[in-house]
Amino acid sequence: MAKVVVMPKLGLTMTEGTVSKWLKKVGDEIKSGEPFFEVETDKLTNTIEANTDGVVRHFFVEEGTTVPVLDKVAIIAAADEDISALLGGAPAAAAAPEAPAAAAPAASAAPVRAPGERVVAAPAAKKLAKELGIDLALVPGTGPNGRITLDDVKNWKPAPAAPAAPAAEEAPKTKASPLAAAVAKDLGIDLDKIGAKDRVLAEDILRYLESTREKAPEEAPREEVVPMNGMRKAIAKNMLNSHMTSPTVTANLSVDMSAMKAYREQLKAKEIKVSYTDLLVKFIAKALTEFPLLNCSVEDNKIVYKHYVNMGVAVALDNGLVVPNVPDADKKSLTEISKEIKELAKLAREGGLPMEKLRGGTFTITNLGMYGIESFTPIINQPEVAILGVTTMEDRAVVRGGEIVIRPMMTLSLTFDHRVVDGSVAAEFLQRVKALLENPALMLA
Repeated sequence: MAKVVVMPKLGLTMTEGTVSKWLKKVGDEIKSGEPFFEVETDKLTNTIEANTDGVVRHFFVEEGTTVPVLDKVAIIAAADEDISALLGGAPAAAAAPEAPAAAAPAASAAPVRAPGERVVAAPAAKKLAKELGIDLALVPGTGPNGRITLDDVKNWKPAPAAPAAPAAEEAPKTKASPLAAAVAKDLGIDLDKIGAKDRVLAEDILRYLESTREKAPEEAPREEVVPMNGMRKAIAKNMLNSHMTSPTVTANLSVDMSAMKAYREQLKAKEIKVSYTDLLVKFIAKALTEFPLLNCSVEDNKIVYKHYVNMGVAVALDNGLVVPNVPDADKKSLTEISKEIKELAKLAREGGLPMEKLRGGTFTITNLGMYGIESFTPIINQPEVAILGVTTMEDRAVVRGGEIVIRPMMTLSLTFDHRVVDGSVAAEFLQRVKALLENPALMLA
């Protein structure tokens, strides 16, 4: 039985999704559970599986189209099943399962639309047609409601040119001055193409050469307009919302990481391999249990205190970033935190991160240390009230006991919501983080 496939609702807050890629073609057989298409939401890309067996009979949308949740995107049915009712009454031919490939549209040089009829085409199809000099009015459309797709333009071929008419008898040679005739002969110019009124003069040849001189290639466009994808639009929206919601202040504090480096080496000697991000998650989770104001949220002029620490760790992707959470980080061991962060980062980069891992965070860490950044102002991940920026670790000259010594220093940049967190509270929190990082034994206190 024919089944209409709709845009799935992948989260409570999802209202639309973009079909970023079809993994099957019209006419392909598909089994329930097979990957069918990819959906890009405001946070990540998900692979959607078919939930029925059959043949892919129709796509309602092209790749790159944004669709509201539960709107139709495709039809799966038997190869010979009538799906015209699902198409709104339009007749639909049964798909040929053994066909090796879709046939290219027939060549046509005659208009396929009435004069003045609106031509509906995909943006990519319009761009390619312009580049190839193709009149879209001549291209049959195979998309929804006759829409011209990119493949329609790629596959279209003009009809063969009509046979040339028999050549007329050779016209008398054009008259030319002796100099013009000599120049034309030397340059291989046909005097009949000059178009002089009486006879061709030397200056006529110069004008002809000027008019036919090959023009310099056009410069490449100085600007290019590219629409934001779903993730980038979501990032822009969230960052603007955060900026408009929270009056923020950023406080910076340098930390001597000598003890942390030694602690990490001790763990490595015991074959416990952890990153500095893993250590920061563990140590900062401890500090947040002592400073609940840094771990709360604001809802309708109410402060919501969280008696748990869901630590968000920003992960950079090729086209943006996501912030998956390590739930109950304050209750987990360092090795558990390390393992979970690695798994979350891997899932994020492969596009398989579950939506629930992106919700419910209480505090976020964002690390730009690997890029050599010495200080920055991170933006709060709403509805949280604080975010900690981690910068590069570098050897600096510092004073210890009245002497100048070299120490591995790192600057922590804490951005906080001044509606809830006062500067003194933020400073005390940073001081506590500094004390824990410089004296790891305090974690046991």
